[in-house]
Amino acid sequence: MVSQLKISNLAEVNRLQPSKQVYAVWMITDHEITRSIGQIISSTTFLSTKLKASFQKVSTSKPIKIFITAENEANAQSPNEQVILTTDRFLLD
Repeated sequence: MVSQLKISNLAEVNRLQPSKQVYAVWMITDHEITRSIGQIISSTTFLSTKLKASFQKVSTSKPIKIFITAENEANAQSPNEQVILTTDRFLLD
């Protein structure tokens, strides 16, 4: 299963209140397990100060929900409560 995200107007993670180090991407699998699937690296374009990010991950599990948190460290083992973005639950076929 390929999970793909495209995000625009993303704040720099160190400008959040409280300041954080990294955006982490999590998924809830079809077995109701929350799993870290990576980090978001943001960037600006030449003529814009608005941050954009993209993320793609291949997984053997089907996601039913994907969400992004702001974390103090890159290797967080579980998501904290500072959820930045979330999807609705996906319908599984």
